[in-house]
Amino acid sequence: MVALRGRDVDVFLKAPDPARPIILLYGPDAGLVRERADALAASAVDDPADPFSLVRMDGDELAAEPSRLVEEAMTIPMFGGRRAIRVRAGSRNFASGVETLGDIQLQDCRIVIEAGELRPESPLRKICERAKTAVAIACYPDTERDLARLVDDEMGASKLRIAPDARAGLMALLGGDRQASRNELKKLALYAHGADEVTLEHVMAIVSDASDLKLDLIVDGAFAGQAVLVETEFAKAMIAGTYPGLIISAAQRQAALLHKASLAVAEGTPAAVVVESGFPRLHFSRKSNVETALRNFSTARLAAIIDQLAIAALDMRKQSSLAAVIAQRTLLSIAVNARRRG
Repeated sequence: MVALRGRDVDVFLKAPDPARPIILLYGPDAGLVRERADALAASAVDDPADPFSLVRMDGDELAAEPSRLVEEAMTIPMFGGRRAIRVRAGSRNFASGVETLGDIQLQDCRIVIEAGELRPESPLRKICERAKTAVAIACYPDTERDLARLVDDEMGASKLRIAPDARAGLMALLGGDRQASRNELKKLALYAHGADEVTLEHVMAIVSDASDLKLDLIVDGAFAGQAVLVETEFAKAMIAGTYPGLIISAAQRQAALLHKASLAVAEGTPAAVVVESGFPRLHFSRKSNVETALRNFSTARLAAIIDQLAIAALDMRKQSSLAAVIAQRTLLSIAVNARRRG
C-alpha cells in the first residue's frame, strides 16, 4: 500500500520515483493539489513550453470511455521525449482505466490525477494505493509549521525580513488553501518592496482584505442575522472550491474587530464613528451590516462567539472531512443568535 504522508511526501515530490508514474493528488486543499500537480507535470516533460508534451483530460469525460486514458498513456510521440498526462477528476468513475495502467510499466510518461476529498473506499484512491506503479498523496490544509516555512520561503525569495508581530498577524490570516496563501505572500512582498522589513502595517494593509475570496458576504450575513443569505452564499463558496477554514478564519477576525468596537460603543462612542475608524479597509457596502452586528451583539456575547469560532476551527482540523458541515453549522448558529438581541 503506497499512501505517502509526512516527510515521505516531500522526498517523493523532490525526486519522483520513475517506477511509480501514476500519481494521485487528492484532499480538501485544492490550492495545494494544483501546486503539486503543476510541479509534477512540469518536471515530467523535457520542454514544459511544448504543448504536445502535456495532455489534459477530464475525468468525467473519461468515465464514458476509460480506455482512452490507456491509449493516450501508451502513445509514442512522433518526435520522442517525455510526456505527461494531467487528469482532473470529477464526480464520475474512470478508475478502471487507471487500474489497467497499474499493471503496465509506462515508459517516459507520467500521469498526474487531481481530485478533491476521497474516502478510503473510493475506487480511484484504492487502486492508486494498491498498484505497484502508482502512489496516492493526500493534500491537507497547511499546519502552522507548513505556514511558517511558506512565509520564510516567500519572504526569503524577495530578500525581506519580517517583524515578529507581523509574522504572528500574518500567520493568523493564512491557511486553508496553499495557492491562496502563496498569492497573498507574493502580494505582500511586492507591497513591501524597498522596505527594510515587513511590518504589521504592511500585513494589515494588504493581506487582511479577503474581499477577493468572496468571504465578506457570508461573514457579514452571519453577524447581521441573515441565515438564508449565509446558507446560499456558503453553498456557492463550496461549489467554487473555497476551503471552509478560510471562512471561519474570516469570521474570527471579524468577531475580534466587533468585540473591540463594542467596547468602544459601550463607552459612549457612536456606532457609526466606530465603524469608520475601527475596521481596516472596510468597503462602504459592508458598513450597514457591521452596524447591525454591533446592535445585535453585546460585548459578552461577542466574547462567547470568539470562543465558539475557535472551537470550530479546532474541530475542523481534527475532522477535516466534516470541515464544511462544522463551518456552516457554526455560521448559521451565529446568524440565529443574532436575532436574539441583548
